[in-house]
Amino acid sequence: MGEFVRLDVDEASRVGTIRLDRPPVNALNAQVQDELREAAAQAGLDQQVGAVVLWGGEKVFAAGADIKEMNARSFADISGRTADLQAAFTALARIPKVVIAAVTGYALGGGCELALTADFRFAAEDASFGQPEILLGIIPGAGGTQRLPRLVGPARAKEMIYSGRFYGAAESKAMGLVDEVHPAAEVYEAACRAAGRYAGGPGLALRAAKQAIDGGLDAGIDTGLLLERHAFQSLFATEDAAEGMASFVANGPGKARFKSR
Repeated sequence: MGEFVRLDVDEASRVGTIRLDRPPVNALNAQVQDELREAAAQAGLDQQVGAVVLWGGEKVFAAGADIKEMNARSFADISGRTADLQAAFTALARIPKVVIAAVTGYALGGGCELALTADFRFAAEDASFGQPEILLGIIPGAGGTQRLPRLVGPARAKEMIYSGRFYGAAESKAMGLVDEVHPAAEVYEAACRAAGRYAGGPGLALRAAKQAIDGGLDAGIDTGLLLERHAFQSLFATEDAAEGMASFVANGPGKARFKSR
């Protein structure tokens, strides 16, 4: 467990919450980035965790990078650190389980990029998203120029990155950045409920689906189809597939009890 990031596991639902807790705004300094990478590895390996929620608390998700820490850094200083930053966010994006970001308050700059690592984003009604790096004379450096256009399309991503403006929850949902909008007091619980449904599903198949989808988007359709074919075939060696098909034949759809084996 880190100083600013921890993994809390609800044993009943098998939902693990990666919780950012660096008041006042969860600025993503170097230590937070390192702790996020460690939490991602822990969540991926913990067999008690079936799905994950990313949460910054009731007031703010993450207001971006720690500008005070970045200020006056040279090209040489920032070069190595940017690789570490991207590695932390890549670790989160590759958690082999369903991940839902529960966003309250601001998700700006690195905070928006953090939300982009999740499979789904649930936002509070008053949440704000944005990539305001351009206003500092820089660009997103933690995946924003790559994950955002894959999610919302190149034109919308360019407008968001070029302008640096903030987007409310409703506008973010309309453009495909946000999946669900809830009252601020309910967004975390809604994300946990949704994650709980995935946590009770066939974990090996969900992992295979995530890896095939994300790998195909990164590599192109031919490689993606190869990934899909291999993943599809491999699942026939699992107990979950045998249980799922036997249950369907005997009882119809939706009755199987999976064990992620």
